[in-house]
Amino acid sequence: MDHCADLVRQYDRDRYLTALFSPAKHRDALMSLYAFDVEIKRVSDLVSDPMPGEIRLQWWSDAIANVEHGSIEGHPVAAALLETIKTYDLPAQPLLDLIEARRFDLYNDPMPSLTDLEGYSGETVSAVLQLSALVLSGTKDPKSADMSGHAGVALGLTAILLHLPKHSAKKQLFLPLDVLQRHGLTPEEFLLDEEYDRVAAVVREMCEHIRHHLDRFESANTQTGNQELASAYLQIGILPLYLKALESQSSDPRQTIPAIAQWRRQWALWKTARRLTR
Repeated sequence: MDHCADLVRQYDRDRYLTALFSPAKHRDALMSLYAFDVEIKRVSDLVSDPMPGEIRLQWWSDAIANVEHGSIEGHPVAAALLETIKTYDLPAQPLLDLIEARRFDLYNDPMPSLTDLEGYSGETVSAVLQLSALVLSGTKDPKSADMSGHAGVALGLTAILLHLPKHSAKKQLFLPLDVLQRHGLTPEEFLLDEEYDRVAAVVREMCEHIRHHLDRFESANTQTGNQELASAYLQIGILPLYLKALESQSSDPRQTIPAIAQWRRQWALWKTARRLTR
C-alpha cells in the first residue's frame, strides 16, 4: 500500500492529507481508491493520441471486471484496489462507470451542457467519495449518497476551473456549451486569447453553481450527522479559498491558476475536520 500512498501524495496531496484524518484501519483502503483515481485521471496526460489512452482504460476495466487479460500482480495499484473491493464488498460498477466517463478526457469534444458536466463529475468525483464513505461506514446510506453527489460536483467543477490553463493549451474545453452561450461565447472564441471579460463572467457563473452544491452538501451533512464519514469530504473545506481567488482574479483564468499556499489548504482541512466531527 506504500506505493498507493506515495502516488496520492505526489499527485493529489490535499486528498492524501484527508486520508490521514481517517481511522488507521481504513487508511490503506482509501489510499487504494485514491491511487486508482490518480491513475485514471493521468491517462489523458500520458498519451498524445486517444487510442493508447483507450487501451489503458480498457485494461483497467478488464482488471476490475475480472476479465482474463493477464496477471495484475505487477501492478500494485490494481492489486491494492481489487483487495479493497474484496475486503469491503464494494460494488464494481461505479468504478467501471468512472473509467467510461474518463474516456471523454481523451478527446476534444465539447461538454454539451451544465447538466452533462454535473453528470460527468458525479460519475468521476462523486463516485470515489461515495465508495470512500462505504469504506468508512460499512453501510449504504442514501443520505451519504446525496452528500457525495453534491460534494463531488462542487469538487469536480472547481477542478475544471483550476485546470483551465492546461485544458486551454490542449485546445480542450470542459466548460459547458450552454454556459458559454449565456455569455455570448463559442468554444472557439473561448480558446482564443481574447474576450477576457466574458471569460471572467463564465468563471463567476461556474463559481455560483459550485456554491449551490456546497450549500446542498452542508444541508445533507446536517441531516446525516455521521462523523465516521468526515474524512471522505474534507476537501470541500478548501473550495471557499479557491472560489474567492477565482472570483477576484485579475489575470486571465485561461493563463494562470490561483495559487493557495499549502499551509492555508492544510489549515482549511483541519478546520473542516473539526467542524464535521463535532
